[in-house]
Amino acid sequence: MTTRFCFALDLHDDPETIAAYRRWHAPGGPPSAVTESIRRAGILDMQIWLTGPRLFMIMETGPDFSPEAKAAADADNPDVQAWEALMGQLQKALPWAAPGQKWTPAEQIFSLAEQP
Repeated sequence: MTTRFCFALDLHDDPETIAAYRRWHAPGGPPSAVTESIRRAGILDMQIWLTGPRLFMIMETGPDFSPEAKAAADADNPDVQAWEALMGQLQKALPWAAPGQKWTPAEQIFSLAEQP
């Protein structure tokens, strides 16, 4: 069984910032320690979509995934912390995000599979 998580976040609305974010997320862009930490946490697939300066992240996780365990592992991983600091320079929390929150969870309000 898999679980899907969806999040949103903004980038600073500047063409150079958006271009830099694209470069950092191109194949081979993120450091291998970062992608390894994602996979080790039980994240089976992760996609980030961009429109204007707004990002949407979709994660598919396995049954062993724990957001709390992932956060704790990331806090102890200097490579992940360096990546987060670098990305934090490009990112901007949504206006309704909780204090200190970067990626804001999205609520599913429609599913075609649930429609008659």
